[in-house]
Amino acid sequence: MALTKEKIINNIYHQVGLSKNQSRAVIESLLEIMKKRLGDGDNILISGFGKFEVKEKSPRRGRNPQTTEDLQLRARRVVVFKTSGVLRNKINNLKG
Repeated sequence: MALTKEKIINNIYHQVGLSKNQSRAVIESLLEIMKKRLGDGDNILISGFGKFEVKEKSPRRGRNPQTTEDLQLRARRVVVFKTSGVLRNKINNLKG
């Protein structure tokens, strides 16, 4: 089951003691900061969690699966996430 933005807001509300509106504002602000920085091409490093990296993808050949027509896919930027060792160990139930 996915952890939604609303569930994160509820966890902040219950664990930190902020009001529901304050909790929502904190999460919305955090996500806006992250979107802005990633949109600017910056990486985001969160110690003990991982790193969001913006990667450049070159143009490449592709194919329409319905018509089998060859296409040229444009260059683009994508965001990749690399887990920290701490998170990787936690996911795999290892001591670290």
